[in-house]
Amino acid sequence: MNFARPADGRPALLSLDEAKTLFHEFGHALHGMLSAVVWPSLAGTAVARDFVELPSQLFEHWLTTPQVLAAHARRQDTGESMPAALIDKLKAAQTFDSGFATVEFAASALVDMAFHRQTDPPADVVAFEKSTLDGLGMPASIAMRHRTPHFAHAFAGEGYSAGYYSYMWSEVLDADAFAAFGEANDHFDVETAGRLARYIYSAGDSASPEELYTAFRGRLPEPGAMMEKRGLI
Repeated sequence: MNFARPADGRPALLSLDEAKTLFHEFGHALHGMLSAVVWPSLAGTAVARDFVELPSQLFEHWLTTPQVLAAHARRQDTGESMPAALIDKLKAAQTFDSGFATVEFAASALVDMAFHRQTDPPADVVAFEKSTLDGLGMPASIAMRHRTPHFAHAFAGEGYSAGYYSYMWSEVLDADAFAAFGEANDHFDVETAGRLARYIYSAGDSASPEELYTAFRGRLPEPGAMMEKRGLI
């Protein structure tokens, strides 16, 4: 991790964002530690780019469950648990401005794909960006998250070319997967967790993502849970 060192004599505490990052990265760690695949080239996190983020982003959801907050979100000086009213404010803040964030991300993802559909490089990339956004009906009040001149993901290789969309697709996966626990009325439902461990965390690339996800969830992912998580429905 990359946490800030506390001042001398002060306790080492985590912000909510830092705790979320800890849960995210530990989700990747679990993906490796729980792997039960024979061949290393197919084991652990050696899966498709958008599928590798499912175990990590999914694990973030447990951070704000009542059980985890009650046990760990406590005052350093008194040990008092976070008040329910503060928890409600925290959860409400998570969907603030999500419509804006969704549009700015989707714009970058769609422009990324538009570039990679061209057989010849556009002579003027900024003009191409503008024409693409105009064709999408991009609101004038919202900018792309990453403008083309510094959009390293688009052309840096390493599996992200025409793949920036995968961050949001991974969010569709993690929200839909966590919804399975909501349907079981228990964030720690043993049966659901068992399927998750068997078909997601331990399976690596031993079968296609579609097969593995369907084995866990009983169907392919649907976007409704992600839209609800973002407060858009």
